[in-house]
Amino acid sequence: MASSSHAQSVAGGTRFLEAGSGEVILFIHGSAETAEVWLPQLAAFAASHRPLAPDVTAADAVAQLRRLLDDLALASVNVVAQGDGGAIALALAAAHPQRVRRLVTIGFEPGAAVAPRLLCPVLFMPAADDERSVTAALSAVLSERLSRFDNRELRTAFGSFMTGVTIVTTAGVDGQPRGFTANSFTSVSLEPPLLLICIGKAAASVDVFSRAEGFAVNILSEAQKDTSVLFASKRPDKFEAANWRPGPFGNPLIEGSAAWFDCARYQVIDAGDHIILMGHVQAFSYSDANPLGYARGHYITLGLEQAAVNAASSASRTVVGAILESDNRLILLPDPARPDGLVLPEVGRSGAHGSASQLHDLLTREGMDATLGFLFAVFENPESREQCIYYRGEALLHARGRTVLADFEDIPWDRLPDEATRSMLRRYAAERKIGRFKIYSGDHRQGLVKAVD
Repeated sequence: MASSSHAQSVAGGTRFLEAGSGEVILFIHGSAETAEVWLPQLAAFAASHRPLAPDVTAADAVAQLRRLLDDLALASVNVVAQGDGGAIALALAAAHPQRVRRLVTIGFEPGAAVAPRLLCPVLFMPAADDERSVTAALSAVLSERLSRFDNRELRTAFGSFMTGVTIVTTAGVDGQPRGFTANSFTSVSLEPPLLLICIGKAAASVDVFSRAEGFAVNILSEAQKDTSVLFASKRPDKFEAANWRPGPFGNPLIEGSAAWFDCARYQVIDAGDHIILMGHVQAFSYSDANPLGYARGHYITLGLEQAAVNAASSASRTVVGAILESDNRLILLPDPARPDGLVLPEVGRSGAHGSASQLHDLLTREGMDATLGFLFAVFENPESREQCIYYRGEALLHARGRTVLADFEDIPWDRLPDEATRSMLRRYAAERKIGRFKIYSGDHRQGLVKAVD
């Protein structure tokens, strides 16, 4: 969209003008004005931002603006207000601090007790007739501390740091349990015993955790991936679906965790688009369970992965493959070694040793957007003397290409390459029916089976 043009839209019953793209600036007009008063600013900022000017007409203007942000899926915005619209802007920032990144008022005199209640940077500007000076001042404020990085790329870079996975819980001021999955956990101090976690300002429970007297950090074990996924969701029945008990300080503790810390609130710190919750440890416990890891968008089972490391480091050839489902059907590929044969997606049968990166490359070439989950089997194939490592996961097929989809009740067993593959798929099909998968390590006849959920 050109910087000199704007569009008129309606969302949730609110008419608004907008232009440009990028970080949002929400312009709030005074009581005797309409959105059109901001046309010069829409033109001025369209080249670098997404200026948005609604008609504020509801008696409860804060609720109207919150609904507008929700309807437009805007987690947080910069807010600029003029005249008595400044009171609305301040009320919005106070009621929903996670939604306001920066706040500027023009020609509005706040009360002395207002500013300390706000978590975001605030600038109170005097009224000005000169549009250029107003635009210049706003540009200076909006450019301050703005990230010049692509947020997705920055998130990917941060994800290179392998972390554990925690579930942070609280009883809340109303006594109702709340919880969310987080990997932003850090030990801070031994004397006094302090730790911290971070929670996004756009999170639904940020206000509950900010006001709560304390919280608990549950470090998940490698068998609790499903629990992590549960608490990362928006399901309202998380605590009905999970096994938990109250901790010594009253916060929920997740059964089966590798360790837990029950904390009193020590400090709440504003930090960009997150808040930092620092806790004073009141009680803790730990076990010898292996913790669940996380890096680059994937879960890592540290103890179980060791079997794969041992297999990959052996002198034998290593085959790395995956048992993938698409629309509840098994994904197979033509076997290049047999005219009518089928194989699982795998690398390393011929040529160099297989690896996880080679497997991802194969899946991409075959038109699959795959998510690899836990290891499913690590074994030595006695027929080929190969070390075999297989994951389980799901895939979206962007292009059918060479893929063959088989119903689990009608797998073409006779077209599979060997008994080791057939044995592994029989176990997968049986465990799939009851929804409880385990990992197998050994050879195709004898080994150890360990639960992962």
